[in-house]
Amino acid sequence: MSIVERLERCLTAVSHLMATNRLKLNAEKTELLWAGSRYSAAALGNNGPSLKLGQDTVAPSNHVHVLDITFSSDLSLDDHVARDSATCFYWLRQFRRVRRSLDNDAMKTLVHAFITSRVDYCNAVLAGSPKSITDTLQRVLNAAAHLVTNIDKYDGGLSLSSLLHDQLHWLNESESS
Repeated sequence: MSIVERLERCLTAVSHLMATNRLKLNAEKTELLWAGSRYSAAALGNNGPSLKLGQDTVAPSNHVHVLDITFSSDLSLDDHVARDSATCFYWLRQFRRVRRSLDNDAMKTLVHAFITSRVDYCNAVLAGSPKSITDTLQRVLNAAAHLVTNIDKYDGGLSLSSLLHDQLHWLNESESS
């Protein structure tokens, strides 16, 4: 019996178990990702085989979303971090437009609600990530710190580490290691 057939049997059993508990396995919302090394991905071809879920067929994709985290077939988080940092920088640009109308506490609240909570969400999956990933997220936090404190990033008066630590009580990357 092939791996695909075994996986289809397992999914059928899960579907029956869910049905006995008045739940439904929704094939339209089910995502399939064949993950592995570059060698095994090359052996599978472009995407790998599809799976049958009852009458429905689930086609594999290059990326899946689990708890709003994007995983690619090599299990890297590059796309996830790129999407999150783009969203954070979008919100920082929007906040910069209204910065003069808000005091520091209101700006801290907005940045925490839209920026730091997004960066912190499920950050345990980023443990052991390459420095390029963490540097991207650190740039987001640095831009947020400059916006909250209303200090231009080209001001020479304060160093970024003192800005993060003393005024905002945030750890920068070098202090958290």
